[in-house]
Amino acid sequence: MQSAPEATHAETLWNRRYEPNVAEVNQLCDSLMELKPGSEVPYVDPQHDVDEARIVSLFSNNGPAHPSGFITAGSDEAMTRLLGVHWQVGLRPEFVMPWNVHPWYTPGEPHTKLTKEEVQEGLRPLLRFLALVPRASVIVAHGTEAQRLCAAFLKTENRMIYRRSFKIYKARSAEGRSFGATEERQQESLAEMRLAYKDAMARTGLAATGR
Repeated sequence: MQSAPEATHAETLWNRRYEPNVAEVNQLCDSLMELKPGSEVPYVDPQHDVDEARIVSLFSNNGPAHPSGFITAGSDEAMTRLLGVHWQVGLRPEFVMPWNVHPWYTPGEPHTKLTKEEVQEGLRPLLRFLALVPRASVIVAHGTEAQRLCAAFLKTENRMIYRRSFKIYKARSAEGRSFGATEERQQESLAEMRLAYKDAMARTGLAATGR
């Protein structure tokens, strides 16, 4: 259960979801919901910025939707891991934009491992999304499904791939089940993720820190 300050903060973020820095992408989420009546499509948190984003974090989202109503790396544990990685490399929220492989969730139904058809169905929304973040030229693909969607994206030979010189970085999902059983393996996975984001930042002209 959220405390009063947490609930107030969450409500404030929710009320800001159509602010100019994220309005276009969240209107896209609305249009995707209209394509599948009864579905839910999580929004992009207003701390991000469509004009400033250089890096896209693409999540395989084969777990339940986060109760906040926003796109996240997964569970609270996964969110904490990824936020820690971003903090350690100095990646500010306005320079990264999250997206899900399969944007749609069905309320009340478990969202398990995505099928090949669901991954393919996520291609058109991804293309529409990328058109709204004109400075993004890197995708960090978290998990197998995200990596499969990125492979499909590159095969489209869409003009923006060449115009922006898109690069794909493969990364593990931030969920615990993908990090290995031992503490040593988990730390290795986090180090790999930090390296991917550091390289992505360098490629897009952002200075990484060494925290």
